[in-house]
Amino acid sequence: MKYAVVGAGAMGLRYGLLLQEEAGLDVDFVEPTQGSVDVIKAQGDVVYRSVDHEDKTPIKVNIYSPEEYEGTPDVWIFFMKQMQLADALKRLQPKFQKGQTALAAMNGMGHIEKIQEYFDDEHIIGGTAMIATILNNFGDVDFIGETSSVYANLTQKPSKVMDEVQKDFQAAGLNPSYSENFMGTLLTKVTFNSVENSIATMFQSRMGHLIEYKDFVSKIAAPLVAEVYAGTKAAGIELIETEQEMLEQVDYVSRVGNPLHFPSMYQDFVKGRPTEVDYINGYLADLAEKNGVPAPNQRLITNLVHLAEAMREFNPPVNKLAQPEK
Repeated sequence: MKYAVVGAGAMGLRYGLLLQEEAGLDVDFVEPTQGSVDVIKAQGDVVYRSVDHEDKTPIKVNIYSPEEYEGTPDVWIFFMKQMQLADALKRLQPKFQKGQTALAAMNGMGHIEKIQEYFDDEHIIGGTAMIATILNNFGDVDFIGETSSVYANLTQKPSKVMDEVQKDFQAAGLNPSYSENFMGTLLTKVTFNSVENSIATMFQSRMGHLIEYKDFVSKIAAPLVAEVYAGTKAAGIELIETEQEMLEQVDYVSRVGNPLHFPSMYQDFVKGRPTEVDYINGYLADLAEKNGVPAPNQRLITNLVHLAEAMREFNPPVNKLAQPEK
C-alpha cells in the first residue's frame, strides 16, 4: 500500500522512514508546519536520522505542505499534536477520497472524533505506539530504544486493510499487534502517559531517573493508575492490560525499555510549546468524573503541569535533549 504521513515530527518521521527504508514502501510526508517543510526542502528534500544518538544519516523524502499534496495514498497516518489536528484535517479535506483509510496513533485522546468528521468508521484505525523518538530540530530525528505498537479498527472487526497494515508495519520493524478493543487499546497508552509523560515533564527528568525514586511506582504511579481503572470500569471500558500489568509496564519501560528517554510532553515543554496534558491527564479525570468516580490525583497533575508551563516565564526550563545522561 501507499502511505501519506501527516506530520513530519518525531513520530511521523519514525513511522514514515521505517515504512520507506525498512519495508521498502511508497511514503509521502505531508507537513502542516511550513517552517518544517522549508527546512527539509532547504536540505535537499532530506531528513537526518540518528539511532540512539549515533550514526546520523541523510535520507531522501517526499515532503509537501497540505496545499501542495496531490498524492492518492491508501492510508493516511496522522501524527499531529492534538491541538493541531483539526486545522490539518480542514486543510487536507479536498485531498481525501472515498475508500481511503485514516490511521492515528497519537498521544492523548480527542483525535478520533475529529477524524470521524472526514472518514467513515469502517476506514478508521486507532493505535498506540510504545516508541520513543526525539525531534532534535525540523528534519532531524533520533530513534530511541525498542518499538512495539497495537492497532484496532474503530468497528472492532477484522478488515483487509488492517491485515495489510499489520504486514507492512511488521516489515518496517514497528512490532505491531492487533486488538478488537478500540477504546481499551487507546486508553491503555493514555494511562501510561498520564504517569510517565506528565511527571517527567514537571521534573524535567528522563524516564529512568523517575524510577530511581524507590516509591515511584507504589506512591506516585499507583494512585494515578487506580483512578483510571476505576473510571474506565464505571464507563464500561476494559483496558487491554490489567491494573497490575500497567504498573509493571511503568516499571519496565522506565527501568529497561527506554530509561534514557525524555517523553514528548517534555520535548514540547522545554521548547516553550503548550503540552497535551488536557488530552491525557485531563481527559482521564473528565472520564472518571463523568461516570461518578473522583480523580483528584489526575486532576491535580493536570493543573500542576499547567502551573509548570506558566512558570517557564520566571524559571526557563533547560533543554536536556542533546545532553548525555549523567
